[in-house]
Amino acid sequence: MHTTHTPLTFADHTLHMVEFDPNSFHEHDLLWLPHHSQLLSNGRKRKAEHLAGRIAAIHALREYGIKTVPGIGEQRQPLWPHGLFGSISHSATTALAVVSRHPVGLDIEAIFSQQVAAELTDSIIDNTERQVLLHASLPFPLALTLAFSAKESLYKAFSTQASGLPGFTSAKITALTNQQLTLQIMPSFSPNLANQEINVHWFQRDKNIITLCVPTLSGS
Repeated sequence: MHTTHTPLTFADHTLHMVEFDPNSFHEHDLLWLPHHSQLLSNGRKRKAEHLAGRIAAIHALREYGIKTVPGIGEQRQPLWPHGLFGSISHSATTALAVVSRHPVGLDIEAIFSQQVAAELTDSIIDNTERQVLLHASLPFPLALTLAFSAKESLYKAFSTQASGLPGFTSAKITALTNQQLTLQIMPSFSPNLANQEINVHWFQRDKNIITLCVPTLSGS
């Protein structure tokens, strides 16, 4: 599969971006992954995305002198080496990965169209969050995409502390600026983290937005 790797510096982290051509993917491209047999039932699109994500992860791990490939956990999550945390995301023809010595969550999303935003609004935010987004100096579809993505990044960063499978009501958007969103963790996500406020950084790249959650808990 044809890929291009580009490192991006963002919020004191290096994001490793791999742009890929899914049409150039072949089944044998997966054979160098130690866990390739676990991907047999996946569709072609999912296989190409997984491969691009693992390529991005390998570039990220090289920063720490590690050459292993993250495996697949019981919840389908990437398995990172001891002492390191990481996150992988992909959207259409772009995959991203980041590795850190502290919990981290990363997400990339194509910006919603007006129609998609209208269809998804009520499943992503409540009326209070809607007011926060409407008061931001951003087009509403972009703001809603950011809300969706920021929650995904937050959930990834705190996945080991979740009390169950999180829904979009498990965190609330309380502020949105041109550089970051602030989210409040609800008790349904984690009683131990309830009411903590977390900042998630974001930026726009072409028709995608990228969010990065590097948790700094209030009072810590």
